[in-house]
Amino acid sequence: MSTTARRPRRWRPLLRYLPLLAVLALAVGPFLWQLSTSLKGPGEDIYRYPPSLVPHHPTLGNYRDVARTIPVWDFALNSLKVALANVLTNCAGAALAGYALARLRFRGRGAALAVFLMAMLVPVESIMIAQFVTMRELQLNDTLVGVVLPGCIGAMNVLLMRNAFARLPYEVEEAAFVDGANAWQRFVRIALPSVRGTLAVVAIFAFMGAWDDFLWPLIVLSDQSKFTLTIGLNFLHGTFADNQRLVAAGSVIAVLPLLVLFACLQRYFFRGVGEGAVKG
Repeated sequence: MSTTARRPRRWRPLLRYLPLLAVLALAVGPFLWQLSTSLKGPGEDIYRYPPSLVPHHPTLGNYRDVARTIPVWDFALNSLKVALANVLTNCAGAALAGYALARLRFRGRGAALAVFLMAMLVPVESIMIAQFVTMRELQLNDTLVGVVLPGCIGAMNVLLMRNAFARLPYEVEEAAFVDGANAWQRFVRIALPSVRGTLAVVAIFAFMGAWDDFLWPLIVLSDQSKFTLTIGLNFLHGTFADNQRLVAAGSVIAVLPLLVLFACLQRYFFRGVGEGAVKG
């Protein structure tokens, strides 16, 4: 084989991995920068050029200062309550609705599916005033229930579950139907165990959406003891705007639960992406 024919093959892996490395740097780079800043002491220049990601004298003092400045663990507990409630309601509600849309035959099923599709096209910001008025009429404003209720079942999660159930072979359920299993038994014993991967995807999306939400809790909550973590960390920007180390430490505290959740469910997550894929 000639030398000119070998050169293109040598460049192919490089051309393949360069875009992946660029995407990795864009995705992971900001988090590494925040983590590095949160571990730097007051004597280190965080604005130096060229930047340094490795702290010369790493310290955990910034994390202690965050806990002394704001009740960060109380805020984190409120966020955890909201996120877990959001996960439970979305997994249960989306699974039930998705199974009904995919496997049951009833009048208006196509219209119900169209409603879920149209719900995804409505910007959340355009209905927040109506949601706030509803929460106020229900006397749920300034409560964690009022934070959870508008997002307790997401349209995207319902469609993910519907597509996962639609991919299951009908022969299995038909055999169970012949054996006398009703719709609830077929859902619990046959369909639901087969889409655990998609349930993991729904759980991750629901947890991330509730944990990272800032605008809706800011609107509905006024009692500081009920603030979620995203609202509480905003006080670090106002009180210590010149100390970016505390802001970085608070950001790392907020991101760590998401990393732990994804690390625990990543095996089911990647399997669930295939289960919930839209059929062509």
